[in-house]
Amino acid sequence: MELSAGIQASLAGRYAAALFDLASEAGMVTAAEADLDRLREALADSAELRALIRNPEISREQLGKVMNGMSDYLALTPLTRNFLGVLAHNRRMGELPAMIRAFATIAAAQRGEVTAEVTSAHLLTEEQLVTLQAKLKAREGRNVKLRASVDPDLLGGLVVTIGSKRIDTSIRTRLNTLAQAMKG
Repeated sequence: MELSAGIQASLAGRYAAALFDLASEAGMVTAAEADLDRLREALADSAELRALIRNPEISREQLGKVMNGMSDYLALTPLTRNFLGVLAHNRRMGELPAMIRAFATIAAAQRGEVTAEVTSAHLLTEEQLVTLQAKLKAREGRNVKLRASVDPDLLGGLVVTIGSKRIDTSIRTRLNTLAQAMKG
């Protein structure tokens, strides 16, 4: 598997690549990706969980028990459960969000697709998402998987991030640009 230098160089990337290799050998890439998506959502929904995985005062054993309980609650596969156990034992749990992103990047690259983070001021309809996905596919020249979120502070428009590229058509950015131009 060919990985970008950035993924290979990062700690999170090396762990994600190892998980991807194990998942590939077991034919469980899709299952592992679904597990990591559930973990990403759990981390996004819980400030306590985000604080817990970064807390150096929590022992390896305690963190391992918490991750086992979370694995049961989220119905994670044994492969992902073992991966979380290794992270807890090696005190690398704080890097889990970066590992999830790196795994998604690796899996998408293997499928010949790219993930676009789309942030809008209001929830986009299914029709709008399909249209946006088609336009991004034409622009990128490969399949695009959308991950949509809502940020009311944008006021309107979209912010699309694909890898290191960012397309910002939000009203907030336009107003800030106009304010800067008026200042001279």
